[in-house]
Amino acid sequence: MYDREINSPVILEGQVLQAIPTPTFTSTPKIKLANIDDCRREMASVYRDARSGRINSQDGSRLIYMLSQIGKLIELADIEKRIEVLENLNNGKT
Repeated sequence: MYDREINSPVILEGQVLQAIPTPTFTSTPKIKLANIDDCRREMASVYRDARSGRINSQDGSRLIYMLSQIGKLIELADIEKRIEVLENLNNGKT
């Protein structure tokens, strides 16, 4: 597909240009956030990382905010399911 090796120098209009190295991305392990307890556990981990200086406190605040929003959505989905069950029970009795 390519006529040159990736990351090898490129000649453009008589000038030799060094190719920019292809960035390598390390995959971040997936964090389980399936329920409120998972969110709480991850929030505690982020808090400890911010407290110890492993992550910037502003980044920690942003992550905590996102986790709290995920937690709220999980709560709302659970409440929605419970209401649906109650409505189905109530409709069956009427």
